Amino acid sequence: MENVYGYLMKYTNLVTGWQYRFFVLNNEAGLLEYFVNEQSRNQKPRGTLQLAGAVISPSDEDSHTFTVNAASGEQYKLRATDAKERQHWVSRLQICTQHHTEAIGKNNPPLKSRSFSLASSGNSPISQRRPSQNTISFFNVGHSKLQSVSKRANLPPDHLVEVREMMSHAEGQQRDLIRGIECLPASGHLSSLDQDLLMLKATSMATMNCLNDCFHILQLQHASHQKGSLPSGTTIEWLEPKIPLSNHYKNGADQPFATEQSKPVAVPEEQCVAESGLLAREPEEINADDEVEDTCDNKEDDLGAVEEQRSVILHLLSQLKLGMDLTRVVLPTFILEKRSLLEMYADFMSHPDLFIAITNGATAEDRMIRFVEYYLTSFHEGRKGAIAKKPYNPIIGETFHCSWRMPKSEVASSVINSSSTQAITNHVPPSEEALNQMGSDCYTVRFVAEQVSHHPPVSGFYAECAERKMCVNAHVWTKSKFLGMSIGVTMVGEGILSLLEHGEEYTFSLPCAYARSILTVPWVELGGKVNVNCAKTGYSASITFHTKPFYGGKLHRVTGEVKHNITNTVVCRVQGEWNSVLEFAYSSGETKYVDLTKLAVTKKRVRPLEKQDPFESRRLWKNVTDSLRDSEIDKATEHKRTLEERQRTEERHRTETGTPWKTKYFIKEGDGWVYHKPLWKIIPTTQPAE
Repeated sequence: MENVYGYLMKYTNLVTGWQYRFFVLNNEAGLLEYFVNEQSRNQKPRGTLQLAGAVISPSDEDSHTFTVNAASGEQYKLRATDAKERQHWVSRLQICTQHHTEAIGKNNPPLKSRSFSLASSGNSPISQRRPSQNTISFFNVGHSKLQSVSKRANLPPDHLVEVREMMSHAEGQQRDLIRGIECLPASGHLSSLDQDLLMLKATSMATMNCLNDCFHILQLQHASHQKGSLPSGTTIEWLEPKIPLSNHYKNGADQPFATEQSKPVAVPEEQCVAESGLLAREPEEINADDEVEDTCDNKEDDLGAVEEQRSVILHLLSQLKLGMDLTRVVLPTFILEKRSLLEMYADFMSHPDLFIAITNGATAEDRMIRFVEYYLTSFHEGRKGAIAKKPYNPIIGETFHCSWRMPKSEVASSVINSSSTQAITNHVPPSEEALNQMGSDCYTVRFVAEQVSHHPPVSGFYAECAERKMCVNAHVWTKSKFLGMSIGVTMVGEGILSLLEHGEEYTFSLPCAYARSILTVPWVELGGKVNVNCAKTGYSASITFHTKPFYGGKLHRVTGEVKHNITNTVVCRVQGEWNSVLEFAYSSGETKYVDLTKLAVTKKRVRPLEKQDPFESRRLWKNVTDSLRDSEIDKATEHKRTLEERQRTEERHRTETGTPWKTKYFIKEGDGWVYHKPLWKIIPTTQPAE
């Protein structure tokens, strides 16, 4: 095997990004080395990976990227110039990896694991609990049976039934293994937090996941043989879910739902049709008369539910590494918020009066300050409780629609005048009946969101007030990372607010979010620096969300300033807490306080479930939400798994048939996503003289 070398792009980190590096595949030593450039090849390499036991995986992001995951846990994310070059590198790396992995296996006898030997001894708590189902029997459970099955010349038509039975038996063995480990004391000679036992738990779970994936592939093949080859562009009908793994998160507790786990989750017929992807992906015109004031109040549970499941978090942490990307990590269902991420984005519009009032500004300076005021008051409503919980990850194709009605008199009263120190305080939102009577005396703000991509998970959302000729278009990609005792979420993407009356565009980004103290009382804080810019007027704003220092300091602190770039003049400064009180100090000497705890929240208007599209968030996640509301965590987990598995199956089918995903409301333009009928394409932009 000759050595392979050449330039590849290597992903370093979020700040530095991609960099060209010179890579050398040393087949004889089984090493992948890289240098700054070809000229430095004779020097010490900048990095080296042992390929024995490594996994080389082409990425599903694009046709150029692939990853090399070493057995040590180190990972290289690489990008070739084209698909052909990627295939060349991947195939050579895989050949080298296989050769050196097999060589190690031949030269080294299997190691006798301390955990294995203890688990198989008669004195271990595991063997005392159920002697016939210790660790050794678990790993041998299917071997003899699989051999007997493979010896059969002709498999019966329902041969998958027997495989399913064996899978269920193996799952039971693995569940007992997990229970046995978790019944051990937390300290002592052999504890439940022993490094080898934690590794055994993680390995056994990964093995069962892999077996379930393989079994599901067999199901798909069996179904395709029965139905014949699928024509290109069609979508397969849903099979029953994969054999569900036992709920490891209950840590050995009784599972009343376990008797139903071998059965598919009952799904209404109309929902099956909708989730099969056979629905037309054409934009839907929403009738405003169908929307009514939202009465749903998904209050989040107190800390009790989290305290009871702390061992779940401990178990999850035992499988994570610092800096690990959590995008594809399945989190336990009990920490979920009872709504989709798409619906959470709608909370940015909970103060439509402040949003509409932006365009009322008499000058460019006033409008930029108003936008900053609206921006900073838009975050507090996103939290439905004191505990950090995670919204549902949207399914690709999922949508969410809503609207707000705001009396024109309420917007007029929120216009900032030039009087002395003032404060924005509470006003009572008008009732639904009052809004209907006002009719044309109300402004309407419409909102639509869509999950436009699965990998990466990109959401697009758009809001407009046609009467005031203003709209906002944004796309966001969330990236989660494990940071030890907290989880960080980076919001990649940007938004653009268009004020068509003034011919102005304001670009803005979103701060990072952190779930802190995940082992005790988890809570959310925002962090990072965001910028707002208006190229036409030359005004910009710099806003910093401060994370709490290790010692002392306030929580949720935010500071910022609005500047006129041409004259380098600061026209407004802001400080305070993004979920409490904000202080705005203007260059004129005036000061204004905004008490967010007293600021009225306008309820959104949504259609009843029966009038919603089957891919609409609330209807799509109804079974999960109902189960969480009834504290039936097992059922919620099953319903959630069914939705996610169907998404993965459709994605695999699209990949196999080369069928691209068709979005419904958003169109990809460059690196971003734009609403298909933005207001600026319908209403011409005016250019007022100032």
